Amino acid sequence: KLPLTVEEILNFGESNRELFIKSSTYSIIPITVTEMGLTISWIFSSDPKSISFSVVYQESEDTPLDQCKVLIPMTRCNSHKETIRGQVKVRNSGIYTLIFDNTFSRFISKRVFYHLAIERPVIYDGSDFP
Repeated sequence: KLPLTVEEILNFGESNRELFIKSSTYSIIPITVTEMGLTISWIFSSDPKSISFSVVYQESEDTPLDQCKVLIPMTRCNSHKETIRGQVKVRNSGIYTLIFDNTFSRFISKRVFYHLAIERPVIYDGSDFP
């Protein structure tokens, strides 16, 4: 479990992070978001083989798992062959959890190289109008 805040992701810079996911286990990256309208983006690849990926929304840490909303269903990604990119729009404050799942692999541990970004919406106020 690697909990992050919007501010921590904004300070990521351009560098990639690495997760080591043992065979038959999974890793989660919960991102706590308090402002609406943001976009959470990710790019990842895995080595040596595929990894499963999902995004789940939870109103708060107290929300029971059966009341969490699956934003992106668990999908097996050929991220060892191509870079996977995606994003989710923040419609409600809460915890957006990225799940990297290697439970299907009985013997092979994986390394996931990932980069996260947060984009704030551009709000045009008309101030450059003559």
